[in-house]
Amino acid sequence: MSNVVKIDKWNPDLAVIAGAASILRDGGLVAFPTETVYGLGADGLGADAVKKIFAAKGRPRDNPLILHVCDKQETARLAKRDQRALDLMDKFWPGPLTLVLPLLENSCVPKEVTAGLSTVAIRMPDHPVALALIEATGHPLAAPSANRSGRPSPTDAWAVDFDLGEGVSMVLDAGSVDIGLESTVIDLTGEEVLLLRPGGLPAEKLEAFLGSPLKTPGADASKRSPGTRYRHYAPDLDVRIWDKKDALGALCVTPSESGFIGLTKPPVPFRRIIVFDSVQSYARGVFASFRDMESDDGCRCVIAEWPEPEGIGLALRDRIRRAASV
Repeated sequence: MSNVVKIDKWNPDLAVIAGAASILRDGGLVAFPTETVYGLGADGLGADAVKKIFAAKGRPRDNPLILHVCDKQETARLAKRDQRALDLMDKFWPGPLTLVLPLLENSCVPKEVTAGLSTVAIRMPDHPVALALIEATGHPLAAPSANRSGRPSPTDAWAVDFDLGEGVSMVLDAGSVDIGLESTVIDLTGEEVLLLRPGGLPAEKLEAFLGSPLKTPGADASKRSPGTRYRHYAPDLDVRIWDKKDALGALCVTPSESGFIGLTKPPVPFRRIIVFDSVQSYARGVFASFRDMESDDGCRCVIAEWPEPEGIGLALRDRIRRAASV
């Protein structure tokens, strides 16, 4: 872990930040913490730098990236913003909300970020290290999760190093993240607000602010969001979903070769058991639990309890479902 540099979350060393920003301005990659997960950052206005993200992650090129800004005013040179977008920025930024907006004509955003679409996804993270790094770089940062494509997202620097290793010039290690799931993504390109990806900001809070329900996107709209069209978040194990209303035996697993994660202590003596005390803790720990289970050579399968679809439980369901998909 020679490329991992410890940094204080609340009082980041400006010399370390300056060194990381220099790497980014020179076209390199830096992994950094946000309140959601660790991101793999590149200069978001540099096409060649952004291409390195896809190479390091093994990410499909048709999967758009999110641009991270440190100032709401920065969005004025990136996208078209109506009053609705500005109001959402004022209310929920910095925070785990990504807005998909129409690109400006003659935009400075390279097509590598947008996957050639006429829209761009933007958010302002709520993390002192992330904000300091973006400001020092002087450009928005393109930053998907800092893991190999399809793997569980990293919630600490160890997971970044495990997946990407020397493929990243520097990893800023500020400890474990607060939320543990990626940002909520909404589409503001039409009259109706579309929920493209549930995430760290509960849909109920958005609906209360907007005064109307979020709509479900069609297939074309879903292409505008990362993390929605491919198998994602999956460990090197078989992931199976358990709804506590159903019998565990119906999953046809061997307990001695299986792990369990969830909110309810299972009535079966699984090989590994991780029980969380709240749905927030479950969301924060689900990806790390997946990685913990796969590190056990005797574990062949992980059973993930199906949470209720309220609050962050909706996003947690989405991640578990995608991890279990084939």
